[in-house]
Amino acid sequence: MSAPPPPPPPPPPPPTPKHLLRSHAAAVSVVHVSGDNERIYSGDAAGTVVVTSTRSLRALAAWRAHADGLLGVQETGGGAGRAGSIVTHGRDNKLHVWAGVHERGDEHESGGSTSTSSSTLGGSAALPGLPEPALRYSLDVNALNFCRFALLALPEEDARAEGRQALLAVPNLVESAYADVWTLPGKQRLHAAIGKAGESAPALLDGRRDVRNSTGIIMSMHLFSVPHPHAAGAGRARLRLLCGYENGSVTMWGYVREDREVSVEGVGWAALWSVRLHVESVMAMTVSADGAFALSVSADHLVVRYNLADAEGTDANEACTVFRTKHPGNGSVAIADDGRVCAVGGWDGRVRLYSTRTFKPLGTLAYHKKNCQSVAFAHPRQRTSRGSADEDEDEMTEEEKGERARWLVSGGQDSRVAVWSLMNFGKT
Repeated sequence: MSAPPPPPPPPPPPPTPKHLLRSHAAAVSVVHVSGDNERIYSGDAAGTVVVTSTRSLRALAAWRAHADGLLGVQETGGGAGRAGSIVTHGRDNKLHVWAGVHERGDEHESGGSTSTSSSTLGGSAALPGLPEPALRYSLDVNALNFCRFALLALPEEDARAEGRQALLAVPNLVESAYADVWTLPGKQRLHAAIGKAGESAPALLDGRRDVRNSTGIIMSMHLFSVPHPHAAGAGRARLRLLCGYENGSVTMWGYVREDREVSVEGVGWAALWSVRLHVESVMAMTVSADGAFALSVSADHLVVRYNLADAEGTDANEACTVFRTKHPGNGSVAIADDGRVCAVGGWDGRVRLYSTRTFKPLGTLAYHKKNCQSVAFAHPRQRTSRGSADEDEDEMTEEEKGERARWLVSGGQDSRVAVWSLMNFGKT
């Protein structure tokens, strides 16, 4: 009598975070990875921002940036080992721009103001003795709808010629269903109340007009530019603003006027397309690094993909794909820079990975006990042209930098920041 076949091997253990950062005492609401992968930014519900070195995993700076919770944090203007400015956006109706943070010994200056750190261990919520970056300037904004800012960095030649480093999109100061675009650092409002012009208000029974916006307030936005469609306009880019709304719709707004750079009351902005594919409010939205497509998530179980170029040239519904997952309640989404993999943070605390093309599940990362409120991918490794002496002084090997480029960072309501080391998914 033959022996029974051996039992199948047990499934591999679930992945665990490579690192855990316990620098916050309140729910972590935002995370961001710098463009050179050297720093992790995290912000919490108490208004505290922590900057952590990805080399030492020690906090470089920690300060109370806002009187209320963080809606967004982002580094801009940095690159190749140098820290740029830090933009923070809070529920206290303030947007601040701070000097960059770097480790002691780095020879970097940010506009004549630098912030250095002695690398205090970031393993607990108490971070004594850390520096606070210099505040460069602030902007009063409307944070009623908890929608974070959208930042468009301008080419260096434009920045030098016009004195503008970036364009900033935020909800309108008065009406949260509309958007404004400002210049940085000049703080000039270029466009006001995008979405207001041409709005049709239905008539009520008594003949008055219902002024309430049918889309509800803006929940998420992304500002970018596209090349001018005509050769005569070569060198001039056209602005686009993608907005996700409270009623579950997503609209692409485009500035179509040629004669004026500044607009008010939304004049000159046209809705290029609009679709409503979510059952619930859009909770988060992100656009791929190459601007080819966007993804949105909601309180429902749907993840929607919008092919941006196709949507402008055809029926927008045909350019969108609805993926039905088994997991309702999603509050954050991020796309890897290569555009092949996305991460969706759920209200159950789990981070789910999918192929952005087929939406095949690629894995689930389970650590956070409560809502995963923000996710961010590290960026592909960029080889620099530094000399051999600098390379010898670099404490990280090429292999370590390659692994760091596959990191995924998640922030949860449990006040923890988890750093995951992902596999190379190849052609998913």
